[in-house]
Amino acid sequence: MILFGASGHAKVILEILEENGCSSFTLWDDAAKPPLWGIPVAQPDAQLFPEIPEMIISIGINHIRKTVAARFEAKVSFATAIHPKTAISKRTAIGEGTVVMAGVTVNADTHIGQHCIINTNASVDHDCVIGDYVHISPNSSLCGGVTVGEGSHIGAGSTVIPGIRIGRWCIIGAGAVVIRDVPDGATVVGNPGKIIKTNETNLHEP
Repeated sequence: MILFGASGHAKVILEILEENGCSSFTLWDDAAKPPLWGIPVAQPDAQLFPEIPEMIISIGINHIRKTVAARFEAKVSFATAIHPKTAISKRTAIGEGTVVMAGVTVNADTHIGQHCIINTNASVDHDCVIGDYVHISPNSSLCGGVTVGEGSHIGAGSTVIPGIRIGRWCIIGAGAVVIRDVPDGATVVGNPGKIIKTNETNLHEP
């Protein structure tokens, strides 16, 4: 298994993979970095792809994950990493490259896209639709029927009430309570959540 990115987020993914019985890792990073837990960090080497065909992008920043995915998608298969201590409905779909941390609950008929992060103790209720490259932060709660567009970041401890639609590349601040739909590129903070800016530059493309 190749992990691209060798920072704190990679540590969490490494432990999830270990919990699932994986013991052979290759760490890549474009930046020069010291070994992580004794595992050397190397520059990307395309010659390894025939030998190590699966990759997880272990980078927490959403638009960078999108850029890296586009860079390698024709060369490698992307794996998922799901912690065994989760409660995930058998009627949930989870896309390639997505990582799900310990304590997460995902309920029935929810669809989670590619290269998402569903972080520690997050709750995603029934019939939610989570776009690609989304990060649902620790202890956040999405009620039933919520839609989250590509690349949006749902901050730690935030709450989204049922049926809300959050656009692409939005930022929902930590602890926010979202009670109205959110347009693309908006930043929302507070309780009740209020839009403090809408920034077209949030709409990242690789």
